[in-house]
Amino acid sequence: MATGSLKLFSKEAKDLRKRIFFTLFVLGIYALGTGITIVWATPWLGTLFSELDFLGVFNLMSGGGFERFAIFGLGVTPYINASIVTQLLTMDIIPYFKELKEQGYVGRQKINRITRYLGILLAFVQAYVLTVFLLGVNDVGMILKITLVMTAGTSFLLWLGDQITSKGIGNGQSLLIMASIVLSLPAVFTGAYEVFIGAGTYANWVGIIFFAAYLIMYLLVIVGIVWITLAERRIPIQYANKTVSAYKEKQSYLPLRINYAGVMPVIFASMLLTIPSIIVTIIGNQDAINFVNNYIMYTSVPGFILYIALIVFFSYFYTFMAMNPEEMSKDLNKSGAYIPGVRPGAETTKYISNVVGRLTLVGSLFIAILAGMPILISNLTGLPQSVAIGGTGILIVVGVAIETYKQIQSGLVSRKYSSRRRNS
Repeated sequence: MATGSLKLFSKEAKDLRKRIFFTLFVLGIYALGTGITIVWATPWLGTLFSELDFLGVFNLMSGGGFERFAIFGLGVTPYINASIVTQLLTMDIIPYFKELKEQGYVGRQKINRITRYLGILLAFVQAYVLTVFLLGVNDVGMILKITLVMTAGTSFLLWLGDQITSKGIGNGQSLLIMASIVLSLPAVFTGAYEVFIGAGTYANWVGIIFFAAYLIMYLLVIVGIVWITLAERRIPIQYANKTVSAYKEKQSYLPLRINYAGVMPVIFASMLLTIPSIIVTIIGNQDAINFVNNYIMYTSVPGFILYIALIVFFSYFYTFMAMNPEEMSKDLNKSGAYIPGVRPGAETTKYISNVVGRLTLVGSLFIAILAGMPILISNLTGLPQSVAIGGTGILIVVGVAIETYKQIQSGLVSRKYSSRRRNS
């Protein structure tokens, strides 16, 4: 890693440094925007619910800007919700979306464009609903102003995410989500410190031990997500026009990651569980709010089971959407490759599908355990819900950080070989 750092400051990596600095600059703009409260919302902030546990994930994904009704208060949450909708529609629900999916790159571009428009529409709807029902604004002019500013903020964030992806380093939308969580994490850790040590609930030495155990748990989550993100199953493949020799040729492999979906299932599951909370908040029925808190929010036993089930479901859904075994089988056949002992065609597709299914099961359960650990500890120790939400946040931050680091390393390697070719 130290060597990689030295390469990063070499002349060959000048353009890569510019990309990194550009990314940091954009994330700085985002951090600044999450702290700027919409001036028209200020008179009503005193009526905002003081307890935002039922919308904690929503607040976490906005870097704490939601509870301040900041210009970036919605974050990229509407875009995530739109992504869930469009990906579900590609599952042969609407033929048009299935056709777009089968068109390859052009179809994906169209789906991305539709997702953005839908995300902006959802941002307007969410901003309106939150302004009227959560903030309690009753002036039509003020409602329109606040709604338009928050919608514009989300639209600007989507543009910033695109700029990071094209001119910076890493996936722009994922990095914005990571930045949101990083901005919220200090409050999570200080809250845990206050509960264990500052509040005086426990003896000093007991509180210190509990807080140390709490930090160790987060360290285990980080180690676990790093391991599961990098772990892969290598299927040996053979090329029909090549002879494998132990002395001349290296064995070729088809690498299959255990957790191909990364942290997207956790993000999707967390976002999906916030929708009922928003709906019951709009309705304002206390019985409905109690039902959501007792049976849907993942701090309850039924909600926790639902949360785990959604993570497993989205792991399979995302993996088989992005990594189609039939297409992989066709690609192997086109390149003249095959899996030893498996016939090309349908048998290869079935074999890859079975392997991917088993790997996804292991990966999804592991991710579910990592996401569930902070929630269980929060319920067992009586810690505030923000601690459990922070555990999910750590999971997302580490996953995105690993993917970004791998892109930086890949950029350094490619520039190294380019430099060698120029010098030779």
